[in-house]
Amino acid sequence: MLDSAVAGLATGLTLIIAIGAQNAFVLRQGLVREHVGPVVAVCAISDLVLILAGVSGIGSVVEEASWVLDVVTWLGVAFLTWYGVKSLQRARRPQTLAAARAGAPTLRRAVVTAVALTWLNPHVYLDTVLLLGSIATAEGDGRWWFALGACTASVLWFTSLGYGSRFAERLFSTPRAWRVLDVVIGLTMLAIALRLALG
Repeated sequence: MLDSAVAGLATGLTLIIAIGAQNAFVLRQGLVREHVGPVVAVCAISDLVLILAGVSGIGSVVEEASWVLDVVTWLGVAFLTWYGVKSLQRARRPQTLAAARAGAPTLRRAVVTAVALTWLNPHVYLDTVLLLGSIATAEGDGRWWFALGACTASVLWFTSLGYGSRFAERLFSTPRAWRVLDVVIGLTMLAIALRLALG
């Protein structure tokens, strides 16, 4: 059982650590120290729901309803394109850390953005529901231990990213550093949107 839990932890971390729209947003919120708890909670709880859905066998339903993934894909393309453009616009007028904090989104907007970046990303369904679900099935009786490991990985990652990013404050004390961050986030969002649009 412990082997299954460790396998779930390792697999979960492998899938979640890659830079993506969700991680970039959590990082930015952590740096400005605004609404970190709610954003981390939205991302982690969403992941837990998706992991448990995948392990319980919902993946087969998702595969059957492929039109749902198509709708989510195009909504995701639109949202990621908008967010990417906004990040690049911010990069044209780089901020200091204090200014970034002053211009941070409201709690409602931060939560809505976290929800959108999570649930409008079809890769979340492919990786978390289908892939993790199928790997968990191979664990047989240990699949729920595998799920526990994957859920633990998600909570650890988002908590570390959100609250640990404050240790990079000195790095982001200059407008130039914020320009680089916003350019990286903007290009990442647009690249993901393009990849989704091209299938």
